[in-house]
Amino acid sequence: MAEFALSGRMIGLTSGLQITSSSASTPTEVASGQSVKLDCQFTLASEDSGPLDIEWSLVASDNQKDDQVIILYSGDRAYENYDTPVKGRVHFNSPDPKNGDASVNILTVKPTDTGTYQCKVKKAPGVRNKKMQLVVLEKPSKPRCYIEGSSHEGKDVVLRCTSDAGSKPMTYSWEKTTGSKVLPASSVLDPVSGTVSVKNASASASGTYRCTTTNRVGAEQCVLDLSVTPIPNTAGIVAGSIIAVLLILLIIAIILFCFCRARNRKKYEKEICNEIREDVPPPKSRASTARSFTVASQRSSLGSMSPSNLHEYALKPQYDKIPSSEEYDRPPSQAPMPPPSAAKMAGYNLSRMGGIPVMVPAQTRDGSIV
Repeated sequence: MAEFALSGRMIGLTSGLQITSSSASTPTEVASGQSVKLDCQFTLASEDSGPLDIEWSLVASDNQKDDQVIILYSGDRAYENYDTPVKGRVHFNSPDPKNGDASVNILTVKPTDTGTYQCKVKKAPGVRNKKMQLVVLEKPSKPRCYIEGSSHEGKDVVLRCTSDAGSKPMTYSWEKTTGSKVLPASSVLDPVSGTVSVKNASASASGTYRCTTTNRVGAEQCVLDLSVTPIPNTAGIVAGSIIAVLLILLIIAIILFCFCRARNRKKYEKEICNEIREDVPPPKSRASTARSFTVASQRSSLGSMSPSNLHEYALKPQYDKIPSSEEYDRPPSQAPMPPPSAAKMAGYNLSRMGGIPVMVPAQTRDGSIV
């Protein structure tokens, strides 16, 4: 009975089955997100007459665990739906692997796909296998370029470049893309940390710089602009700041002054208005109104008299004298009669003026004729 070794060397019986793909001395490296082909070509001999079986498995890193079968070809049929990390992403390279191509393709590889894969071809009595190591690497992420320190003349400035993701090791390189396109003579480049330190920077160091991050599977770049300027006039800035603060305070003071002045003026106008209202005389009393009515009636009667009745008017009590409030309130029976001398004087005066005395019927207070 023949004995076989998993290493691919047959002990005892030699068959014609051979795996012709060369064994890689180094791991197969591929960037994350790409596809990779694991090569496994074989040849058969006439004595290999048994059924053809092709099995691909992911070798366990721990000897205590079993290998995981990821795809299988047996009985002229491919089986791909194994519950593994590469399920749905692994397929045979050839639609008919029995023609000598047992290679497989893994699509959209991930860092978790890293490991050792084994191709095993069996056709009794021959058995051969081949192992290969796959390493999935991540390209550097888009680096971030920025400036550390002061960018004034005579100061030290540091240009820094860093990628947050990517497989190690990563190296950094800097170049100037404008002007002389040469890094300043006083600069020091660190390709591991990704920094360029410019000592005692001058205006000639101004320009555009580009950083490139590289690893075994890719590269990414970023750009920054460096502008080295003269040291600003600190005293002038301080003086300007003080003047600006003073102007602001002055404006605030003017606003407060105008507000207070307007408020005081409004208060003063209100007080003056109140004083004017206090100086307005009170309305006339009933006595004054009655007194004015009596005088107006007397003057109207005089204007309508003729010389014939003026004498009779002279005999009546005098109404040119404005009665006092006591006299106005006194009943008619108690009202004093004018002295005779005054009546005569009034009649005499009317005669000299050409007036004619007339008799006017007397009336009581309630308006009836006496």
